Amino acid sequence: MEDLFKKFLYTGVGLVALTAEKIQATVDKMVSENKITIDEGKRIVDDFLKNSQSKREEFETQLKSITERVVKNFDFVTESEVADLKKRIAALEAKLNGSKAESKAADKTAKKTETA
Repeated sequence: MEDLFKKFLYTGVGLVALTAEKIQATVDKMVSENKITIDEGKRIVDDFLKNSQSKREEFETQLKSITERVVKNFDFVTESEVADLKKRIAALEAKLNGSKAESKAADKTAKKTETA
């Protein structure tokens, strides 16, 4: 799920970068045709970049908030819970293996007494 959000975010960043390149090319063309001055062109590009940066930060904040709400709705297992379960399983396996060893020893003792 997090991977999906990252892909979505990277797609948005890519679109902004592509748009910035197109704006820069258009501004350069307008400057070369003397339709706007170099300073006006720089201001246009800078305004676009500032606006896109603030929008990106706003989007990231909203996306993070949504992600946190979605994750909160799921009942994911924590690492400590997994570690506790692993300890319990190891203890049960040890107990089970100990019981099997005791059973085998008892079986051997029983067989010896039967043959005697």
